[in-house]
Amino acid sequence: MTSGFMKKAARHALIVGVLVLAFSTAVSQAAAAPPPAAPDPDPFYTAPADLGGHTNGDPLAWRSVNLFGLSTRLPLNSWQIQYLTTDSEGKPVTTIATVVEPSAPWRGPGSRPLLAYASAEDSLTTACAPSATLRGPLNLSSQTTLDLPFLLGPLMFGWALVIPDYEGPQSRFLDGVMSGRALLDGIRAARRFPSTGLANSPTGVWGYSGGAFAALWAGQLHAQYAPELPLTGIAAGGIPADIPAIANAADGGPKAALALLITAALIRNEPRANIEGLLNKRSTAMLADVTKRCGTGLLSTYAGTHVGDYSVAADLFAHPTILAAARRQELGSITPDVPLYLYHSNADEMIPSAGVHALINRYCSIGSTLTQRFSSIPGHSGAATVEALGALRYLGDRFAGPPTPGCAATS
Repeated sequence: MTSGFMKKAARHALIVGVLVLAFSTAVSQAAAAPPPAAPDPDPFYTAPADLGGHTNGDPLAWRSVNLFGLSTRLPLNSWQIQYLTTDSEGKPVTTIATVVEPSAPWRGPGSRPLLAYASAEDSLTTACAPSATLRGPLNLSSQTTLDLPFLLGPLMFGWALVIPDYEGPQSRFLDGVMSGRALLDGIRAARRFPSTGLANSPTGVWGYSGGAFAALWAGQLHAQYAPELPLTGIAAGGIPADIPAIANAADGGPKAALALLITAALIRNEPRANIEGLLNKRSTAMLADVTKRCGTGLLSTYAGTHVGDYSVAADLFAHPTILAAARRQELGSITPDVPLYLYHSNADEMIPSAGVHALINRYCSIGSTLTQRFSSIPGHSGAATVEALGALRYLGDRFAGPPTPGCAATS
């Protein structure tokens, strides 16, 4: 027992060291990088004129890519795949998944595990989609740069990664059905892609913050939309539960841009709700700005801003129109048929923990298999970093076997 414990502790210490080193390298190299360019002129993103004869998850086009300019220095093979999915309105659309596979042979039991990593795109422009930012330089306005340590961890285990552009070609931030379907179809595309050996891979899903939203919607839609996929577990942290509460917590503070981004997302996702009718003339320039920049890049511009500056409604996020639009995107109405590991900081300054407690209670009441961890680590980013090992450990255990059914808490 002591030997096994020491080996596990040493492995975790090594992973932590690599994650810290990778993050430090990313920050030092990214500070002066230019903002990402939109992929729209890139013909690779153009959907075929005729999508007939294809099924959801079919690879339609692919290319090799050099991620952050690092792939040639690391023992990795990387591709991007254009694939077919279905948006939340039932229309066929195409989006992109980035697949990364270690070049070394898998030496574990069975097939090499595949992990779908849902990056927190948190944006309303395709310039911030993972497929675009992963091909560019390391850049702190890109969430995928900040995700680099969390991408390297699974690769160190020998797992393959698929990183879908789950917001789709219209960048539908906080569109639950779009996110869940596109993530599931990204997994299908990776498994069907002929250049990898992933057709029989056990598959897990991991996401934090905006990525947790997509990961859990994928879990909710799995049984109905993609029941053939062998999903063994989903790890989700910093979970966006209770969208109006998140916007209210951000409003007027250093991350007020999040409240504005949520407003713009609800307008895009709910075009028939006439949310624009609740806004004043000043909102026009603001909406044009927040829909063309990455969420991380908006923070300094709108720090301290109040949504009320752009609204004719006295309390925008208490208005029935907003509440109804947000309710259609909230998690918790469908039982995921995939085991869940949910983690969140009790002192998360971006996403109030009360909504996450309520979501877990709903999941447990409708029969989910769930392990929960409410962390004492303060802050949204702090919990993301420190609690990542628990998420990886849970996913590794799920690749090895099923969990005990029921809802349980961890220490």
